[in-house]
Amino acid sequence: MVSRPDRVLRDKDVPLSASFLELFFDLAFVLALSQLAQHLLADLTVVGALRTALLLTGVWWIWVTTTWLTDWYDPESPAIRVLLVGATLGSLLAGVAIPQALDGRGLLFAAAYVAVHIARGAITGLTLRGHPLQSRALRILCWYGVSAVPWLAGALLPGWRVPLWLLGLAIDLAGPRFGWPTPRLGRAPQKQMRLAGEHFAERYQQIMIITLGELVLVAGLTYSDTRLDLPETAAFLLVFITAVLIGLLYVTPAGAHLGQAIEHAEPSRLGVITGYLHLVMIAGIVLTAVGAELSIAHPTATGDTTAVLIILGGPTLFLVGRILFSLAIHRRLSWPRVVGLLALAIAATILRIPLLAVTVVATAVLFAVAAADRAAILAPRRRVSP
Repeated sequence: MVSRPDRVLRDKDVPLSASFLELFFDLAFVLALSQLAQHLLADLTVVGALRTALLLTGVWWIWVTTTWLTDWYDPESPAIRVLLVGATLGSLLAGVAIPQALDGRGLLFAAAYVAVHIARGAITGLTLRGHPLQSRALRILCWYGVSAVPWLAGALLPGWRVPLWLLGLAIDLAGPRFGWPTPRLGRAPQKQMRLAGEHFAERYQQIMIITLGELVLVAGLTYSDTRLDLPETAAFLLVFITAVLIGLLYVTPAGAHLGQAIEHAEPSRLGVITGYLHLVMIAGIVLTAVGAELSIAHPTATGDTTAVLIILGGPTLFLVGRILFSLAIHRRLSWPRVVGLLALAIAATILRIPLLAVTVVATAVLFAVAAADRAAILAPRRRVSP
């Protein structure tokens, strides 16, 4: 007979595919991504980019930790269903707060963020009373209880908001890397941090599709507001091709092997690092969406330094994350991606041409990298074929 605490844990018989409520939870991320893109578009400065990155990291960490929740626990159990619905609401409220999170809505953003994490630790800790895995839930609750102090203090002290929220994020992101070391409980052992690679790989692919959907949505909405002339049409098509290329570059080949890699790796290394690296890639796609809006709305305008950096910076940031992702999975560099990264970086420093032409450069570099990747994959097959 299964004990009461065991009922909430993910059993081997529970399907590894995402549940309905997990996919429903992802919908909250759609609002957050849209708000983040508009937040950056309203302040196209280095400071604006860093502020947007701060908010993106907070929203992203809600998604990552909720995905860990459904990896360790049965998403169909009542307690976890409640937590998923609550995480969805919390993410939506954080998304609502994003435009003014660093101004008048800081308390809404911080309270939503803290509530999601504290509720998860408290409910799983209570549900697992008497079970050996309760210690893991209590460690996590303790760490988020500590980080809640700078998060809420920052919300109440506008002048200190950014440094205090950075401190809170640093605590939250460092915790799993070190096993949430806690007085009297110590660190979480490696076996308690084990992740189901197949489930995690599927969830990452799903959130990458949603992020690419934001890029396509921005392109479509911006294009619909133009006169649909040839330059705007060309820019729209180039952005669509860019979205396709980014998707192909993600899944080939490390994205397809992520599940196996997580299964066989040290959980506190690869399971956590992939969360960090997907943040970099998603930030690149959000930046690409902002660049897409600039390019489609003003294709013939000569780009200033800021516009050029944004249009080329999105694919550049994505490639940085993708290169590090391959290093984490395969422990080797993809030289076509490195060359593409250098090409984008050089172009960003010297090009001052119409935004449509800048978009052509970005798309061409991504196409060349994808083609080189494809050729590298097919080369071994050709050598062994009769």
